Amino acid sequence: MCGIVGYIGPGDCREILLTGLSRLEYRGYDSAGIALIDDGLQVAKCAGRVRDLAGRSANLPAGTVGIGHTRWATHGGPSDANAHPHLGPSGTIALVHNGIIENYAALKKTLESKGRAFRSQTDSEVLVQLIEEIVESNPELSFEAALRLALQQVTGTYGLAILNSAEPDRIYVARMGSPLVVGIGAGEMFVASDAAPIIAHTNKVVYLDDGEVATIGREGVEVRSIDDVPHSKDVHELAMSLDAIEKAGFPHFMLKEIHEQPRSIADCLRGRLVLDDHIIQLGGLTPVLDRLAAAARLTIAACGTSWHSALVGEYLFEHLARLPVEVEYASEFRYREPLLDERDVLLVISQSGETADTIAALREAKRRGALTLGICNVVGSTLSRETDAGVFTHAGPEIGVASTKAFTAQVVVLALMAITLGRRRGVLSEERAGEVIEELARIPAKIEEILAQEPAIKSLADRFTYAPNFLYLGRSFNFPVALEGALKLKEISYIHAEGYPAAEMKHGPIALIDRLMPVVVLATTSHTSEKMISNIEEVRARNGRVIAITTPGQDEVKRLAEFVVEIPPTDDALSPLLSVIPLQLLAYHIAVNRGCDVDQPRNLAKSVTVE
Repeated sequence: MCGIVGYIGPGDCREILLTGLSRLEYRGYDSAGIALIDDGLQVAKCAGRVRDLAGRSANLPAGTVGIGHTRWATHGGPSDANAHPHLGPSGTIALVHNGIIENYAALKKTLESKGRAFRSQTDSEVLVQLIEEIVESNPELSFEAALRLALQQVTGTYGLAILNSAEPDRIYVARMGSPLVVGIGAGEMFVASDAAPIIAHTNKVVYLDDGEVATIGREGVEVRSIDDVPHSKDVHELAMSLDAIEKAGFPHFMLKEIHEQPRSIADCLRGRLVLDDHIIQLGGLTPVLDRLAAAARLTIAACGTSWHSALVGEYLFEHLARLPVEVEYASEFRYREPLLDERDVLLVISQSGETADTIAALREAKRRGALTLGICNVVGSTLSRETDAGVFTHAGPEIGVASTKAFTAQVVVLALMAITLGRRRGVLSEERAGEVIEELARIPAKIEEILAQEPAIKSLADRFTYAPNFLYLGRSFNFPVALEGALKLKEISYIHAEGYPAAEMKHGPIALIDRLMPVVVLATTSHTSEKMISNIEEVRARNGRVIAITTPGQDEVKRLAEFVVEIPPTDDALSPLLSVIPLQLLAYHIAVNRGCDVDQPRNLAKSVTVE
């Protein structure tokens, strides 16, 4: 949530900040602002998008040091006053903040009792007022010491970038639960919520950890704890490229990322499959594989689309590894006294590796002594650094707020883990393992075949743009895909949609079906085909509009359905990797037809770093 960018160096600071914010806008786009130091603080901010800020800030000087912010609103609605940066009354300190200050009301009351007046509804303004109060009350303290003293009074999460006009060659940053990365250039330095604004300038970065405060100058960065203990930090090299965060000719990032899935899955498999010998190599799990294989059960925690991939993982682990699995909403996990101890294993899944609820679940499991594993896409993320072991998806940057290629990459990793674990536990035969491994290698080419049907799927979308509601039905491995298809449609087109196990339709949702109700039926798995045919008959008997996602040979499904999208056959266990593709395209084209902002849907942001 929210995007932070900062720059200090010889370049055009205003332009660097605006470009950086445009690359971070998927993290929040309710309002935006920048602050520069040039003969004092120069600030421009407004409700709206970064393009609106570009006009509002046109008269600012170029500057050589500054900070910027693009907001996803929590406390206080989108407005000019609530936009960041926030300034103290003296006009000498500017602050941008990502996170939530949980004790802001108490802090605000104390500050108001000292005569301080507030100009916004945000919790973030409390921070800059608190810092300024400490600075003015303790003139003997350095600004950094005053900042650390202020943060010791704060409860909650924050990623902060702060300017003090009295120190025009410094940016102060701090992290607690909200990611920040510092970029190291030649005579210039950068700070951002993630690497997207930095990669155009440098591939050398330092990741800040929770409880750290950093002072960034033109030649380097100094990191200390909130308690003033110096911290030595390693410099990492980013593996991403600038091309990866551009649209490459596609009208939207979402469509680009849908079409990238053959490559992203191939990248996820590269170096991990030895086809001739039917071997899977997951080096990140090697140190813990014996303990994982000996586990009596596996718990998976995730949010949103990653929760849907976790549900697919439940089917995969139980089918291929005969291991009992429980899938938990990470947002609920730590609030219900989870029954975990040192005998248990928790697997957490997050595209960004920074999802606040997922990180909280991870930390709760570690506190209870469980083995923790992670699946994520971002090297250097909090999840990747705090889990005991894990696997990267290598899907490349995902900019579209509605996740697509992250889902399929996560399912691929889950399949690789399930096969590996099944073989280690002695419950998966070499023959069966070989079948699934060989089919995994064919998945990228089969997705290409589905993507070639995009014109037909767009035509289908044109027919159903009118629909106020959708129903998605699936069984077995494709029940989670029904949930994911419904989520994609809701996220980007604002059409109400629900996903159900097909047999549950009779237990309530069937009351909704009429001649205006499109029902998407996932009839791709051979072992449930007869049951799915019965469900289609039930929909038809109530005049529902049946859209079937099916495979060759499903003649009865094709006869009964009003509309059919045929996908290549595959192993039932891997069918979600194919059946989800038409649903992504259907949601995308319906949203475009409705004039929706596909990449930046209302009320959403890409990386949910607040609870």
